[in-house]
Formats: sequence, structure tokens, C-alpha cells
Amino acid sequence: MKKLSFILAFSAVAAFAGGNPRFAPEVYKFENVKQGDVKHIVLKALNTGDDMVLETVMSQGTGATNFKYPTEIAKGKAFKIEFDLNTEYMEGPVQENIILVEKGGKPFVARVEGVVTPELMFSEKLLDAGFYKAGSKKSWSFYVWSPDGKTAPQLKLRDDAKEFKAEFKSVMLNVDKIDEIKEGGKVPGVKVTLSTNGISREGMNPNQKSIRRIVGFESASNKKAKCEVLIVGYWE
Repeated sequence: MKKLSFILAFSAVAAFAGGNPRFAPEVYKFENVKQGDVKHIVLKALNTGDDMVLETVMSQGTGATNFKYPTEIAKGKAFKIEFDLNTEYMEGPVQENIILVEKGGKPFVARVEGVVTPELMFSEKLLDAGFYKAGSKKSWSFYVWSPDGKTAPQLKLRDDAKEFKAEFKSVMLNVDKIDEIKEGGKVPGVKVTLSTNGISREGMNPNQKSIRRIVGFESASNKKAKCEVLIVGYWE
């Protein structure tokens, strides 16, 4: 909720900021970046307003690092904002708002949009634990395949998934309908059975009722990509 309020506040202010920096193109777009790759992005702009003094440049999302930018920008001067975008946790359509904060707090927004090709495709990314009793056993099954539909995926649980174990079975999949993945097709895939002998409440707020566990997988062909599923539920 705090992050949403932050984004809305910035967007509202920027709408009335007069848009002194004009970016060309207005929206920076990229395509077909492989998940896990780091893309160097250069935003080009012209200061159409008064002299500017930038206090900082940052991203509202995650993955943008190593910002380079001029501090003082004279009226009518062209300038660049450079940064690296790490796509290890990204997949599919991506939108990043890059925020230029002028000294005194006035923000300006530059938009970056793109498409990140996922390392692996999952039939389910959100797993339901339902009403869950701490320490009890639970399991889920889902399918994984490669985006090219030809390469059999090779994956394992990440080392930080301490509360879980996984079994992998090679299968042939029909992926014609993304919301109805089933066995018996022509695409090589893996049936994953993810299980736990007990999710612990240790270290959690005793009054917290919701469950949220991120379980990570690692692809043998691209260890830079962070492939994850999210387990949600409610403590009994």
C-alpha cells in the first residue's frame, strides 16, 4: 500500500510539473531481452525549462542500478540518464518509471517499457495453501516448459528453499491453451510436485494471519534468471 501511494503521489505531482525535461523518444522501448540479462539503457532528453539541479535519479521498480546523470543542467541543454536494468526477476511486459528528482523535491518521470523473454514457462505461478496449520504437510503440482517449445527444461529448487522439496517428472505437454495446460502434447516439459513437511511461523508476527512464501527454482541453462512461484494462504 505504501508503494502504491508513493507511485500515485509521484504521478500526480509529475502531471502538474510542466514537464521541463523532454525525452526523445517519449517512452524508451526495448524488446526480447532474455531473462537474467543486464541491459544498459541511455535516456536522451532536452531541458526545455529553467536551469535544473538534480538531487537524485531513481526507479520506482526493482532492477535499475548504476545511475549516471548530470547534476546541473542548463536551460536548453541536452542531457542523458544512463543506468543498468537487471532482468533476473522480470518476465513478459515490463514497465519502469525512472524518477528525476530536482533539488527541492520536484519530480519528473521518464518511462521505460519492454519485453523480457522468460527462461521458463510455468502453468501456475500462484499456489494456494488454503487454511494452513503450521507444521503440516502440503503439496502442489504444476507444469514447466521452455518458451521455444522444443528444449526440455532442466531445473531444480534453489538452495534458499529450505522448507520445500520438489520432484521432477519428464512429460510431453499440450500448451495450446495457457490456462489449460495438459499432458499428451508435443512440447517437452516437466511435471513438478512441490511439497513441504511444514511451513514454520518462526520469526513471524504472531498476529499475522496471511501466508506468503516465495519458492525459487534454478534453470541449468541460465542460472542468472530467478524463476519463482508464490505460495499464499491463511494460518489456521
